[in-house]
Amino acid sequence: MALVNFKQMLRIARKGGYAVAAFNPVDYASMRAMVEAAEEIDAPLIMQTSAKTIKYYGHEPLATWYEQLASDSSVPVTLHLDHGKDLDMIRKCIETGWTSVMIDASDKPFEENMKITRQVLEMATPAGLAIEAEIGEIGGVEEDIIVAEEDAHLANPDEAERFCREFDLGVFAAAIGTAHGYYHGEPKVAFDLIDEIYRRTQTPMALHGGTGLDEETIAKCIELGCAKVNISTNLKHVFVDSFVQYNKNNPTDYEPLKVLGAQFEAMKELFRSKMTEFGGAGKGASMLKEIKESP
Repeated sequence: MALVNFKQMLRIARKGGYAVAAFNPVDYASMRAMVEAAEEIDAPLIMQTSAKTIKYYGHEPLATWYEQLASDSSVPVTLHLDHGKDLDMIRKCIETGWTSVMIDASDKPFEENMKITRQVLEMATPAGLAIEAEIGEIGGVEEDIIVAEEDAHLANPDEAERFCREFDLGVFAAAIGTAHGYYHGEPKVAFDLIDEIYRRTQTPMALHGGTGLDEETIAKCIELGCAKVNISTNLKHVFVDSFVQYNKNNPTDYEPLKVLGAQFEAMKELFRSKMTEFGGAGKGASMLKEIKESP
């Protein structure tokens, strides 16, 4: 079985000095393209669904697609809930087949964030799921929630240390200067903050807002403690642009499977490129073996 939660996955990646790519699928084809790309280059994969995607398709179809695609995969594949805010949705993910969930209560006061995170951990742990949680507010647009630049704020390292001491997280998301969506201007990533938070928590960190960051910036974040890199906006653009471009190049071709095939290959190319950039290529089978052999 290649269906795993990402707690072991990300600790192995951190130990190996690389990060696992986390992509937000938009349909069955994008999920299949992710898994095929991961298998082709032997890379671990985090498939993370947004709340919008769950509302559109429903829990059961997404969980079924994941199990069908990943259960016999040669590489480890996680089904993760990204930016979960609704406790009922999170509970249904846990019951339906997700292998990890994120609780994002970062817009709440710190003590309330702690309380809500504890509730989710108490739901997830008995079911064998790992969780991701966040402090600080990451700017940009995510799940139709807009956090203006002036409202975004970096994580407090003292609070980060307390948060990770209280909770056994699979991965920790901290606002470190990145933003969701494409960047307008030069991103100001607080490398010193990543370094301090990881040194004080020893918990693998998630890099949100990976779309639009240059390779050097992402490599530095991985070096300092990020073991999960999120890519969502980039996939949305490839998904739409590849479809449109095929129609422009072939204006009289109305065979849907040809259009979908071109879109599928464009998505696979994105997935292969990002998984390789983050260092995961060639690590999938060995990671899966280590996970299976661990107690």
